[in-house]
Amino acid sequence: MARRMQGLTLLGGLTEEEFCERYWQKKPLLVRGAIPRFTGLLTPDELAGLACEEDMQSRLVRRRRGRYTLENGPFDEATFARLPERNWTLLVQGINHVLPSAERLLLRFRFLPYARLDDLMVSYAPPGGGVGPHVDSYDVFLLQGKGRKRWEISSQEDRTLVPGAPLKILQDFRAEDRWDLNPGDLLYLPPRYAHHGIALDECMTYSIGFRALSAEELVHQFLAWLPQQLTPKGMYEDPELRPVKHPAEIDPGMVDKAVALLSQARWDRELVGRFLGHYLSDPKPHLRFEPPRKPLGLPAFARRANKHGVRLALASLMLSRGGVFYLNGEEILAEPRERKWMQRLADDRRLAPPVGEAAGRLHSWYRAGWIKIEGET
Repeated sequence: MARRMQGLTLLGGLTEEEFCERYWQKKPLLVRGAIPRFTGLLTPDELAGLACEEDMQSRLVRRRRGRYTLENGPFDEATFARLPERNWTLLVQGINHVLPSAERLLLRFRFLPYARLDDLMVSYAPPGGGVGPHVDSYDVFLLQGKGRKRWEISSQEDRTLVPGAPLKILQDFRAEDRWDLNPGDLLYLPPRYAHHGIALDECMTYSIGFRALSAEELVHQFLAWLPQQLTPKGMYEDPELRPVKHPAEIDPGMVDKAVALLSQARWDRELVGRFLGHYLSDPKPHLRFEPPRKPLGLPAFARRANKHGVRLALASLMLSRGGVFYLNGEEILAEPRERKWMQRLADDRRLAPPVGEAAGRLHSWYRAGWIKIEGET
């Protein structure tokens, strides 16, 4: 009941089913006071500190005389000391990978599949800051933290970009709706909806973004993964070869033989499902897992896990598909007796004590840095 009431507030009185049916990938939704008394998860200085770290993805966008510039992090303190009082934005990706409170924020959106969730990006801007009018290819929830931000949106089909700009900025943006968001307000935007955010005063915005796999990306990644799953047999043979008149010509018979060999590269629904499990749970290249410096042996781990429970590391992602589980790109074939607790861990991102017979399997993940004992860093 508590989760249902929280969902109704988050979605402006809509049930999760109503939101998906009426709005998801269809049209924008503005919710006033979606998270009451929400003012943010971190301070501007803390966000700037994260932007100085090597393992974080950060960007600094500045606007001067109508022109935008883009710098990629990591940054140093001197960079921020030189910034003007207006017209710039700092954006930091993957805050949920380093901040437990960010993970808890994302769990409010757990009515949508983790396989579609990308990450939490946080931006800070003084008055006038923004990244210009643009279009995203993915769904996003824009949650206002500190301060106020004006959002202008448009369903326009003209997506011509400003030539030569370092960002994909729309050349002719025509706003159809305009809202000023206050702390706790939430704006959902489906893909390909033009929008422009402008800081009215010092403000921070929390962007919950969802993955959008293009056909090009899906094909490229699948075909890169596929050879590992295949064991083709045979080799090219042509005992019937005869002298040729044009040695530079590729004979049609050679093409036919190559087609026959390549026809072994077949796939079905099961193989595509396995690929998605591996690919969608695979950590982004910049993420690192930190195994415990002095890992506990199995007996000591079991005692602590049974007392405190365990949780997935912030950078970990666990997905499931028909009794098969995928953790950080690894496929896990669960025994029937293991499936219930594995599903709880995947769904809730934590396992309450006692963990019982799961301790043995969990211990290997603990040693890899994929899970933590609850309450420990």
